[in-house]
Amino acid sequence: MAQKERFLRTSLLFLSLLACSCRSLGTTAREETGAFARSGAYFSGSYPNLFATLLGKSAEEIEAKIAAAFQQLFYGRDESERIYYPVEPDMAYIVDVLHQDVRTEGMSYGMMISVQLDKKEEFDRLWKWAKTYMQHKRGPRRGYFAWHCRTTGAVIDSNAASDGEEWFVMALFFAAARWGNGEGIYHYEAEAQAILEAMLSKADSSDRDDVVTNMFNRRHKQVVFVPVGNADDFTDPSYHVPHFYELWVRWARRENDFWCEVAETSRQFLKRAAHPKTGLFPDYALFDGSPHDPPWGGGHRDFRYDAWRVGMNIAMDYVWFLKDDWAVTQSNRLLNFFFAEGIGTYGDLFTLDG
Repeated sequence: MAQKERFLRTSLLFLSLLACSCRSLGTTAREETGAFARSGAYFSGSYPNLFATLLGKSAEEIEAKIAAAFQQLFYGRDESERIYYPVEPDMAYIVDVLHQDVRTEGMSYGMMISVQLDKKEEFDRLWKWAKTYMQHKRGPRRGYFAWHCRTTGAVIDSNAASDGEEWFVMALFFAAARWGNGEGIYHYEAEAQAILEAMLSKADSSDRDDVVTNMFNRRHKQVVFVPVGNADDFTDPSYHVPHFYELWVRWARRENDFWCEVAETSRQFLKRAAHPKTGLFPDYALFDGSPHDPPWGGGHRDFRYDAWRVGMNIAMDYVWFLKDDWAVTQSNRLLNFFFAEGIGTYGDLFTLDG
């Protein structure tokens, strides 16, 4: 129960930060919802705050709530609260509390939380740990990150999980906008650009299990599940972050037209992958949106743990860029499904038809 509660608190903080704070984009967070309704938050600078507009909370109450959640997750009790652990003198990691290991999704999420809350020390510590222990410095995987490590920094799995790189890039770009660039690994923009370029500098695709490939399939213009061998023949709907790609169109040094195509392709993919009645997504899918279970199995044709993240990404894409009102319909469909299951009783794993 303590682990589940900690995960839920992490999710709440993360969603709150993205929905309510997004000041790292270089604009001032305001509450002119009319401006948002006309153009989307990225263009208007108006980031809707549902704690304020729906719950009637004051700015002071909201700030206190987020600050308390950050304090608990980063500096709370070792045995039941914190997920952030400093390593002296200048590094830190985010631990997976169930498995007692470190993963790129957790590290990149921790960096995103830190930059959103203007916590530069925590951001730099996490980034240095990831850069030191997780990023490959040579060989076919150069520029990619080992997705799975021990808390000592020892690598468990050398492969990259594509979402980790996506979130590293976005957190680094935001850090450059918020704090400016420093020297070496703290030149955040240069580090983000280098990861972006690594994503597209490998083989385009391969049927050989030992060949490292691009993180985005150039033919299908979609993020792959794992950029190696047959694991790049399909995708993970929760890795599709079109709101990130829209910013890469503007900020990447190269491949800007490609990122524009990727953003639009991802939006169309998500429409195809969503169940038309429940709004649930499969964990894994083929590039046409159909559910997919890889050869190693695992029930990933169903709505499982990765798929929980898709709703957040669709909602944030709509808030930032207001591209398609389908996002509202889809979000309502998903919320209605869980509401009908019972707010206090709904489960965590479902077939797509519920």
